Amino acid sequence: MNFPVLSIIVFSPIVAAMVILLIPAERKTEARGVALAAAIFALLLSLWAYLSYDKAAAGYQFMEQYNWLPQLGVSLHFGVDGISAPLVLLTGVVMFTGVLISWGDFGEHVSAGIQDRPREFFAFLFILASGVFGVFASLDLFMLFFFFEIAVFPMYLLIVIWGWDKTREYAAMKLTLYLFIGSVVALVGALAMYWVAGQNTGVYTFDLLQLEKAGFSASFQNLWFLPVFFGFAVLGGIWPFHNWSPDGHVAAPTAVSMFHAGVLMKLGAFAALRVGIMLLPEGAKYWSWVIMLSAGIAIVYGAFIAFVQTDLKYMIGFSSVSHMGLVLLGFSTLNRDGLLGAGVQMFSHGIMTALFFAITGMIYDRSHTRQIPELGGMNKVMPFASIGFIIGGLVSMGMPGFSGFVAEFPIFLGVWKTQWLVAVIASISIILTAAYVMMAISRVFFGRMPEKFEGHITPITVLDKAAIFTLSLLMVVIGLFPAFMVPIVETGVNNILRLLGGL
Repeated sequence: MNFPVLSIIVFSPIVAAMVILLIPAERKTEARGVALAAAIFALLLSLWAYLSYDKAAAGYQFMEQYNWLPQLGVSLHFGVDGISAPLVLLTGVVMFTGVLISWGDFGEHVSAGIQDRPREFFAFLFILASGVFGVFASLDLFMLFFFFEIAVFPMYLLIVIWGWDKTREYAAMKLTLYLFIGSVVALVGALAMYWVAGQNTGVYTFDLLQLEKAGFSASFQNLWFLPVFFGFAVLGGIWPFHNWSPDGHVAAPTAVSMFHAGVLMKLGAFAALRVGIMLLPEGAKYWSWVIMLSAGIAIVYGAFIAFVQTDLKYMIGFSSVSHMGLVLLGFSTLNRDGLLGAGVQMFSHGIMTALFFAITGMIYDRSHTRQIPELGGMNKVMPFASIGFIIGGLVSMGMPGFSGFVAEFPIFLGVWKTQWLVAVIASISIILTAAYVMMAISRVFFGRMPEKFEGHITPITVLDKAAIFTLSLLMVVIGLFPAFMVPIVETGVNNILRLLGGL
């Protein structure tokens, strides 16, 4: 039997959460230590799985299958392809850096981190991580929904308990309602696929690989594609169902914002791709113009709203709506370039936005404000953070030499081949992105530091620097060495194109 690496990756965070909850509440350092050890373990395993992925063999790898409810056709079926393997790695990276950012006091420097009930915080965060890992690794539609709900539920608790006290209850409830409604809509479509596939083949199963061969009629696919795709894509911040997202980013504690924008939004886009486009390819062709329209509006609208924000977290939140629009725009092309760029963009944006929210959290912990006009001169006290923010900004602008360019250039190329006018309109976001990123960098880090902050802003901790370095390094490596990721993603794209009929 092969080493069950995916099962261990998926379930180890839940095991770690149970261990953490057994630690007495007053022993906060031990709880943090177990959390860090578990995060390192998950990161190393996800990195090993990514580096061990055989590009020549392609297809689904590290396959595992265990019968659970055979009468209903439900099994614990895991496997990753060129699209999901990078996302498993992304989750491991964000999980690890999120724990570092949440540590709190370390050495001679003080960081706010999570001081209130860190044991429960890390336990809920790890349950969330387990759900995310499960979605990316699942090859069973029932289990994909199961893990999807596991990923959504802890978000409510993490925001409502540890979030920003001014908006946390409103933001947590808004987020939860949007995501549960979206998942219920998608679930109805999934059950329809289960039933019709059983009628067509005589075998009722939730196995995604079997559902790909179910032979759904064009009329069935045209009917159910939009509910399934948009139901999942709500979590990806798709316009016009996006406005839960910035509020959730702002209310969430730093590590949860990192997970929210860095990983959860990719989970929505991934599920829309895996279940919507790959199981209903004829429906995807029929309705691709709707996805393209929605994504194009999100790209320009999100960039414009980010440009006029004065709250740093809201700026990054609306920036995420814009950048996730690029992912969905790449999906809508249904061609090699667009899908390849979208696959890389999911990873690149996940790392970039996690870095942005991490640094914003460091600034807020020390200044107790996120208002850009009230900040300035942070480079004098936290130069390492300013370098990290600049790198993230260059990625956001799609600068050559960074991961953003590797992702965005193929997307625009794919859109140009499909609808050149949409590519021209969407490119407006590049100008707006450059404007708000440079404005934020100049005012927050290189502006004049207000007198009230002089002598009161403490340097960031070693753990903060480790998180910034890890996230920044990945974006530079992919930018300078695209072969680290592009060939792997391309194997996943080839499978999607096969299902689309060789488009």
